[in-house]
Amino acid sequence: MAVTKAAAGRNPGMNVDTKLVRELAEMLSETGLTEIEVEDGERKIRVARGAVAIAPPLAAAPAVPTAPPAAAPAAAPEADLAPDHANAIKSPMVGTVYLAAEPGGPNFVAIGDSVKKGDTLVIIEAMKVMNPITADRAGTVTHVLVDNAQPVEFDQPLVVIA
Repeated sequence: MAVTKAAAGRNPGMNVDTKLVRELAEMLSETGLTEIEVEDGERKIRVARGAVAIAPPLAAAPAVPTAPPAAAPAAAPEADLAPDHANAIKSPMVGTVYLAAEPGGPNFVAIGDSVKKGDTLVIIEAMKVMNPITADRAGTVTHVLVDNAQPVEFDQPLVVIA
């Protein structure tokens, strides 16, 4: 992947963090995603299969989240998103979900477990950072909608708490 001259010409003083671009490209390959975008202050880098784009600094406009790309084949089927999953805890990011703290360790939760607000349900690895996803309310786990080490999309249902 390379930055096109058109993209580089927009802001000649911008230094491209090639290590970050390579990490993002690796993440695309590992997760099967079609694109990923990161923002660091005034710098925004978007990596998509076959292209890299560097956006010029934005004026003081608020960041608007973009719609996620089409769900990956590993995403929960629409039939699983029936009304009884209305209480699902959804993924706040794109990444890889892990059901346990370490390989071979016990899962954070299982169907039938009681959880309290703040209990860790799963971990999502994004950009080599482990992000705990916690219960936003107390209740009982009725469904675990993802498999261990599965790629997940933004807003994908993970665990249902009733």
